[in-house]
Amino acid sequence: MNMTLLPEMATFVVVVECGSFSAAARKLGSTPSSVSRSVSRLEQALGVKLLYRTTRKLRLSDTGNEVYRSAAGMVESARQVLSLSGGAQHEPQGRVTLSVPKAIGHVVIHPLIPAFLARYPEIDICLRMEDRYMDLIDDGIDLALRITRSPSPGLYGKPLMAVEHIICATPQWLAEHGVPQHPHELRHHSCIGLGETPADARWKFRQQGKTIVVDTRGRYAANHTGVRLDAVKRHLGIGSLPRFTAREALARGEIVQVLPEWEFISSYTGDLWLLWASGRHMPGKMRALIDYLTEQLTGP
Repeated sequence: MNMTLLPEMATFVVVVECGSFSAAARKLGSTPSSVSRSVSRLEQALGVKLLYRTTRKLRLSDTGNEVYRSAAGMVESARQVLSLSGGAQHEPQGRVTLSVPKAIGHVVIHPLIPAFLARYPEIDICLRMEDRYMDLIDDGIDLALRITRSPSPGLYGKPLMAVEHIICATPQWLAEHGVPQHPHELRHHSCIGLGETPADARWKFRQQGKTIVVDTRGRYAANHTGVRLDAVKRHLGIGSLPRFTAREALARGEIVQVLPEWEFISSYTGDLWLLWASGRHMPGKMRALIDYLTEQLTGP
């Protein structure tokens, strides 16, 4: 093994995690040109292209992705060795970037963060709330929460909770307009949906293996779950909501579930998976957050 490449590997890991040569240079107390030369030496020694440089960001090659995972494990092992003191490790520390869908982030994850920060005073959290797909390596993500039934191959992770979509209305709306007994009766109600595409007005239901599609209409649509919840509470119609968004209003009786015996089929339905890129040599800061979210969201 060519041990002289270890510094270059460590520099390469910092470049990937920082997302640019200049940011890596600031973290390392070096210069962008020196960092660039270090990565070039590693590429030359390995005989492969690791990074594609563009004017806006860096992108890992397929080989670069594999090299990063192995090198990151090496760097973390070195950190653990250096943190040993009398056989005990220091408290987890550092910054963790967590990618999460907007509604989940606002309603489910954000309320849990203050207690985590109090428990781990040396760990900082960067919450990236995006509904678009975020690549863990290219976008500098440590952990990602995604609603899916089948996580992407090559990632490690665990399911934390089921995400269910339901339709709701206020007792006042139902008293004035009637309680639907079948999905087809929704055609006689003003329905509050996502409104991003025409397909969002086509609500799908399933019961005992039978699927029904209903073309709904309504005077109001919003692509924010909190806004739809408020619209329902203001008696504007029957709205589609993630159960986690509606839970408190349901418990208080402000709204009720409509057609509870039917499964509402939505792209925002499945399991909430916590995902990460590397299965070995996980940093203590990431393990702490994984364990905490598991504890909070999966229960005993």
